[in-house]
Order: sequence, then C-alpha cells, then structure tokens
Amino acid sequence: MKILLAPSESKVDGGVGEFQLDKLLFKELLSTRREIIDEYHKIVSTKDLDILKKLFGLKKESDIARYTNHIDKLPTLKAIERYSGVVYKYLDYKTLSSGQKSFLDSNVIIFSNLFGFLRADDMIPTYRLKQKESINSIEVDKVYKKHSYLLDEYLKDEEILDLRALYYENFYKIRKPYTTLKFIKDGKVVSHWAKAYRGIVLRDIAKKGISSLDEFYKSNIYGLSIVEILQHKHKTEIIYNIEES
Repeated sequence: MKILLAPSESKVDGGVGEFQLDKLLFKELLSTRREIIDEYHKIVSTKDLDILKKLFGLKKESDIARYTNHIDKLPTLKAIERYSGVVYKYLDYKTLSSGQKSFLDSNVIIFSNLFGFLRADDMIPTYRLKQKESINSIEVDKVYKKHSYLLDEYLKDEEILDLRALYYENFYKIRKPYTTLKFIKDGKVVSHWAKAYRGIVLRDIAKKGISSLDEFYKSNIYGLSIVEILQHKHKTEIIYNIEES
C-alpha cells in the first residue's frame, strides 16, 4: 500500500550535505525539474520584494529573506521532515521508531509544488512556493501532470490511500481503485481538523505497520468513528466522525 500526501507551504530549516537533484524519485524528471528550478532561481535572484511576495505567498521582508538563497547549495532533509504544516505536526515523524520511520520513508509519496513526485525519504532543501503559483510562464502542476505515467507505473501493483488535499489531483489523477478519507464534526465537513487527522491517521498506520487497505479498514483510530463508506467508480471514500478535538 502506498500513501499519497500533500506538502505544506511551511518548512523547517537546516539539514545535512548539499542538494542532489538527480537523487530524487524518477530520474526521468531530471531535465524537467532542472528547468523549473532554474526558472525559480531567476525569479528569486531578482530580489524584487513585490514579485517574491507573490511567488512565496509572504508579506514580511524578514520571512521572504529566509527563502532567497540558491537552493542547489542548501543542506537537505528528508521531505517528510522538511514540511512542517498541520499534517506533519500531527504525524510527529521525529518521535517514531526507526522501523516506523522506515515504513513511511518507503511507502509515502509527497507532491511538491516545486519538485513534483517525491518519496518521503527524498532529500530536499528548504524552499517556498505558494500553492497554485506559476513560475513565470511555467504552470508547475500541468508540467508534472504530463509525467503522471511515471506514477501510474510505480503504483500499478499497489493499493492506494490518498491523503492529499483536492488541489493535488492537478498533479496526478488516480486511474485505478483507491481510498480517500473525509472528516466531519458536528455534522459538518472540517478543514483544519481534516489536516490534523490526516497526520493522526498516517501516524497510526506507521505505528501499526498497516500494509494493506484491508488492514486499514479493520483498524480502530482513536477519536474517530466510521459514519459511512461511499463507493463511486474507482474511489472508495471513508467518512469519519471526529469524536473529540
């Protein structure tokens, strides 16, 4: 079973070594990634605050300055450690055992706005790119979607649990049976808590070593109860009620 996950705009700094673009998942994407990153650097190197505010989705000059270094020279962290948004906060990767970390490293695919399809253990530098933002004329989601056949092949023998936000279907539309989750509280679909519970669910999967959808369906997750399971074409949607916050 492979688990698809969105990135986050917020990231942690630091790491080790220097970034090696050719080490990322799918070497076939090397030239595409290089073109996108080079164009990204052209914009960043202008130091134009108005342009960078739009590119990064930030307002403060001090926050913008954090992301104006040449990323090829920056230290790296695993992608799953680099991102620090709500999902990743509740996953709390650093507190998992080495075996649980290894499980996630091998089975989670993260969709980066800049680098495209990543394995959780791909080593990446810190960067900033606002969701949906183009890099000059490059519409990043459309560029990577043209290469989605790589993921089709990679996932052809795998069950899929899709924990991405809806936007990331612009990068990759699943064309085989898969399962996704929806979270409700007090009868209403939630957004912030959906992010939190995606992290909680992923942590639970890692701790239990769940390797199939059948195991996942049978697993009880603290604070959640299944309300309904809906089937539509290839998509199975599990609707959970959040029992506590």
